[in-house]
Amino acid sequence: MAKYFDVHPENPQRRTINTVADTIRSDGLVVYPTDSCFALGCRLGSREGINRIRSIRDLDDRHHFTLVCRDFAQLGQFVHVDKDVFRAVKAATPGSYTFILPATKEVPRQLLHPKKKTVGVRIPEHVVAQALVEELGEPLLSSTLLLPGEDEPMTQGWEIKERLDHVVDAVLDSGDCGTEPTTVIDFSGGEPEIVRRGAGDTARFE
Repeated sequence: MAKYFDVHPENPQRRTINTVADTIRSDGLVVYPTDSCFALGCRLGSREGINRIRSIRDLDDRHHFTLVCRDFAQLGQFVHVDKDVFRAVKAATPGSYTFILPATKEVPRQLLHPKKKTVGVRIPEHVVAQALVEELGEPLLSSTLLLPGEDEPMTQGWEIKERLDHVVDAVLDSGDCGTEPTTVIDFSGGEPEIVRRGAGDTARFE
């Protein structure tokens, strides 16, 4: 049964954030809020967590997982970013964007796109998500909480707790999230390719 935690959206309680981070460190799978919508999150190297996310969302091995990072310095440890791409990504972060980029050797193989060897990265503009990633001290392996057959993510933490009670370990709630996932931009070929239009404005990449 999942534990439910309600935190203040602007001043999340440190003890609660620490408890949820400990759950992640113990190979737990959590639901947490972001600046676009709720997401599933687990420890970077957790094979069990990855498999659980795949099962909940019915994902195949071509799905790009996302590493939610604290800041640009942390992001740069896990993906290769050349100068032109650096400027474009830097200008759009933090924000509701996910960027597909070539992964470094720091990224576990099971997270990579099987052909491209790429991974998604993002820096959220959300106090609770930032507090959680900061406490972890490493990126949070994430995927949008969008269930199979549904067009929009769930927006209520209590509803998520009821629906996913037996398949996640914790739900971290700070009030309503949006219903739009991040905008996904693929930079792996050098030029920006809009893979998914979502919460982030695409004008700067067109």
